[in-house]
Amino acid sequence: MTTATKRIIQSNPISNSLRSLIYLLNGRWHKPAMQIYLLVIFSHLLEHIIQTYQLWVLGWQRPECLGLLGLVCPWLMRSEWLHYGHAIFMLVGLAVFRPSFTGKARFWWDMAFVLQFYHHFEHALLLGQVIIHQNLFDSPIPISIGQIWFPRLELHLFYNLMVLVPMLIAMYYHRFPPYSSKAV
Repeated sequence: MTTATKRIIQSNPISNSLRSLIYLLNGRWHKPAMQIYLLVIFSHLLEHIIQTYQLWVLGWQRPECLGLLGLVCPWLMRSEWLHYGHAIFMLVGLAVFRPSFTGKARFWWDMAFVLQFYHHFEHALLLGQVIIHQNLFDSPIPISIGQIWFPRLELHLFYNLMVLVPMLIAMYYHRFPPYSSKAV
C-alpha cells in the first residue's frame, strides 16, 4: 500500500468510524455483541428445526413448512431477501469478530467463515434468480447448486449446522485456549 493510499484511508472518517466500531466489537463490547450475534443465529437455526419438525413430524406439505415466523408472516418467509439478508449478516459477523480469535480458535472461526461464504453464495444465486426472473437449470422455482441433490428445507438446515459447529468449537477455544497458546 502506498503512502498516499494510507493517508486517504486514515483521513476517511467512514473508515475511521468502521475501524473504531470493529475495535469496540472485539474489545469492550465483545461479549454482548457476540451474545446478540449468537441469539440471531440460534433463532434462525430454530426456525429451520421447526420447519423440519413441521415436515417430518406433523406431516405438513413442504410449501406450508415455514417455521414460527412463517405462521405469522408467510410472505416474509417466502422472500429470498430475508434469507439472503441473514446469510450476509452471518458472513459479516464472522468477518467483524475475526480479530478476537487466535490460535486454534482462529482456525475454527476461519473454517466457519469459509463454509458461510459458500452458504452465502447459494443464497446469492437464489436471490439473483428472483431478481432477473430466470431460474437455473430450467427449474420452475429458484434453485441453488445444493438443491440439485437435496431438498431445500433439509439442505439449509444442514448448511446452518455446518457453519454453527466450527463456530462453537472456535468459541470454546476462544474462551478456554489450550495451554500452549496462552500468553506467557
